[in-house]
Amino acid sequence: MKIKLFCLSGMSTSLLVTKMREAAKKRGLDVEIEAYAESAVAKESDDCDIALLGPQVGYQLKKAKEVCDPKNIPIAVISMVDYGTMNGEKVLDLALSLKK
Repeated sequence: MKIKLFCLSGMSTSLLVTKMREAAKKRGLDVEIEAYAESAVAKESDDCDIALLGPQVGYQLKKAKEVCDPKNIPIAVISMVDYGTMNGEKVLDLALSLKK
């Protein structure tokens, strides 16, 4: 399963990606998690299963849904609290809940 996070530049979520990978490893899940700039949603969503937006670009959800919905890719905005605390467990839970 591929999970892609989109934020302003793709850099601010790198720590969160690391925390999510650690959480997935603890659970024995086979997932790929990467971060990209929000401007790359159209290009980078082609080969992903779940897309998440950082809270700082949450205002782009409607535009991102227009790209992801036709591809049947669920997308949501990461909560400000989980993002701010870099809670990889909760953000991974959010991603997995979208795939059900």
